[in-house]
Amino acid sequence: MRTVIVTLPFLLSSALAAPLSDPALEAKARAIHDRVIALDTHVDIPDDFATAGTDPGGFTKSQVDLPKMRAGGLDAAFFIVYTPHGPLTPEDFKKGHDIAFSKLAAIHRFASAYPAQVTLAQSAADARKIARSGRKIAFIGMENAYPLGPSPSQADIDGLAAAGIRYAGITHFGHNQFGDSSNPDVEAGDPEEKWGGLSPVGRDLVAMLNRAGIMVDVSHAGRKTMMQAVELSKAPIIASHSGVKAIADSPRNLDDEQLRALAANGGVAQIVALDVYVKPYNDAQKAFQENLRKEMGLDTAEKRAAASAELQADYEKRMEGVWDIEPRASVVDFVNHIDHAVKVAGIDHVGIASDFDGGGGIVGWEDASETLNVTRELVKRGYSEEDIAKIWSGNLLRVLADVEKTAAALKKEAK
Repeated sequence: MRTVIVTLPFLLSSALAAPLSDPALEAKARAIHDRVIALDTHVDIPDDFATAGTDPGGFTKSQVDLPKMRAGGLDAAFFIVYTPHGPLTPEDFKKGHDIAFSKLAAIHRFASAYPAQVTLAQSAADARKIARSGRKIAFIGMENAYPLGPSPSQADIDGLAAAGIRYAGITHFGHNQFGDSSNPDVEAGDPEEKWGGLSPVGRDLVAMLNRAGIMVDVSHAGRKTMMQAVELSKAPIIASHSGVKAIADSPRNLDDEQLRALAANGGVAQIVALDVYVKPYNDAQKAFQENLRKEMGLDTAEKRAAASAELQADYEKRMEGVWDIEPRASVVDFVNHIDHAVKVAGIDHVGIASDFDGGGGIVGWEDASETLNVTRELVKRGYSEEDIAKIWSGNLLRVLADVEKTAAALKKEAK
């Protein structure tokens, strides 16, 4: 997920995650965390990623870099090719394409710059092999298919796969050429629905992703879009960074029927650690935000998009006042979402995503250095090592392997 202005009240923790009070339980949590592959399926990157501006090989202002991954035992991450939604015009598609491929190049630069520390994974088998070597694992995901233009070909999608992209999100904020979003861009004139789910070219996109071995991602997709994708896809699909609607009633979160549909499809819901989707603002907090935006001249999406870096920083600082009204979401709240998803969809269909550097972060998991805290909370709640291994990476890697097998079978059928 990416918004123009987000509240960023987090700082790099002065102390890594606080240990559990029970020494035996603490030792158990650490041992499990050391053995499992901790995989985060959604990490955004800044525009200057893998340059002198933001060198992820050293400590940065970002929530994820190699030192923080090592400190918190985060073994793997999907680094994201994110493109904001724009008008459906040739000129804007070209702009989107340029943004997307500049980020794709940056992720490749990152992996190439630190070959002894991190390796780009192309498959589930790659990930397990890299983990055994002791290096970090970098996957690539695409958030928002918008930059693919009005009618991508199978060759275009195969090109994404060859470049390392292993999942692609259908939409983002605002309906696009492929389908309806969970969050219409009302200020830009979006109706509640544009297509009634997937568009005709969106249906083609699902089929092409299946053939290319790229996981279909339904985070940010409207409910009908998501359910139609489940029905059409010949391979399991994922929600790369979504919450649970039964706990936090956001349009972006998945309801129980959607969770069950994902499970029946063989897919996985990667539960997101973004505070306002884990624990939405209450009415008083919403009023605080609205009044602050009006006061600062940021009461429309256009004004927020045009805001200077200084104004954004001031807004973010002042928005911390919402937490005086009601505390931010914590790891406890986050794992409540995991618990519910496990209850509804089953242990084989739930995973984890942070949305770091795209708005993600909760008390106790503010950046990659605190990743152990999530395992601690899972251990406290009685999850077994087998369960935790599934939640952290096993389920996602199983889906990726299934998608790879489906693509191979479809190619064989086509011959």
